[in-house]
Amino acid sequence: MAVLTPEYLDKYQLSQSFDRVASTYEQYAQLQQQIGNNLLERLEYIKIAPRTIVDVGAGSGRLSRALSQRYPQAQVYGIDLSLKMATAARRQAPRWFSRQHFVCADAIQLPIADNCIDLLLSNLMLQWCNDIHRIFAEFARVLTPTGALLFSTFGPDTLKELRHSWAVADNASHVNRFVDIHELGDALLQAQLTQPVLDTDWLQLTYPDVKQLMKALKNIGAHNITAGRPRGLMGRAKFQAMLSTYEQYRGSDGNVPVTYEIIYGHAWGTVKTSPQLVNIPLTQLGGRKNNR
Repeated sequence: MAVLTPEYLDKYQLSQSFDRVASTYEQYAQLQQQIGNNLLERLEYIKIAPRTIVDVGAGSGRLSRALSQRYPQAQVYGIDLSLKMATAARRQAPRWFSRQHFVCADAIQLPIADNCIDLLLSNLMLQWCNDIHRIFAEFARVLTPTGALLFSTFGPDTLKELRHSWAVADNASHVNRFVDIHELGDALLQAQLTQPVLDTDWLQLTYPDVKQLMKALKNIGAHNITAGRPRGLMGRAKFQAMLSTYEQYRGSDGNVPVTYEIIYGHAWGTVKTSPQLVNIPLTQLGGRKNNR
């Protein structure tokens, strides 16, 4: 039996967490929407006319709808691990003759044929994946050689104030592990995706107190679902220790900050190669010589 690391993410718990917030997700996901808009802006610099588009980690479908408006002739497939998210997205798609399709599926095994997607976007989904190398290999499988990949994900500085404050309180896993830009770059190259480009941005939001921050995370389904999370009821002393430590970050404006490191990535599809057939005359084929 495999031993799970403390950072391992439980997919069932993940889907259940997003199921619970599907009906109200867009009401609270302003940061996710802002970063999604940044991804859409980057499409201005990519001169393609995709016929098939996949939005992996589509959530309630906001980015998928925007892609359909930008590329009205394209078939857009929104994929999400949460059934209720995919259902909520489908309700907002046009009822008749829609080119928007929503599917509940795992990004690690996309229900898509090889070499058929012209544009693949993924907004803030990768941080919920246990094996980034397998995910990028799957992206490479479905992309055409001229297909484009654009994605965003959170980097290691994300929620660093909360991570540090919990680390003072106990040794359990309270905040997800976020992959750094170097590991993402290595995974893109290993998947043989071409011309990868990565860059990083930082945002800082503020809240009146830590409880409001934790409520905001809960409202978008960002629960602690790591294998090393505390089990059972948490002692009041540990929670208060975390709150006290976080107070050191309170700014002169009276609010507590939270940092988000956003990594943006762009790459092109893998150049697929197939075996070359070579014509060899029969007279050149070697054989057993007849010695008499």
